[in-house]
Amino acid sequence: QVLLVESGGGLVQAGGSLRLSCAASLRTFSSYAMGWFRQAPGKAREFVAAISWSEETTTYADSVKGRFTISRENAKKTAYLEMDSLKPEDTAVYYCAAGSYHTVAAAYSYWGQGTQVTVSS
Repeated sequence: QVLLVESGGGLVQAGGSLRLSCAASLRTFSSYAMGWFRQAPGKAREFVAAISWSEETTTYADSVKGRFTISRENAKKTAYLEMDSLKPEDTAVYYCAAGSYHTVAAAYSYWGQGTQVTVSS
């Protein structure tokens, strides 16, 4: 059973923008914090951004602060990651996750299959 599905990845030039979406089929989506993580080839999965269930609190990795924006629409059971001013080092598979509000992957119980983001220089 697939509970989280990401979309919106693709190939973009440096300086460009992409908007990732994460559609959830979780029955109680609004009770979960949502997070975005990414994994580049040969590197460990790293935290990107998180948003609380109430949308009141967000946190970002230093590497994306000021360029990425996380948001959610509980009525649509969807989370988003708006990525602006993209850099080649943002190239990775991006994953959305549902769970407890944290920057650590272990705090999240549900994961999507990932969507590839490639930024060319």
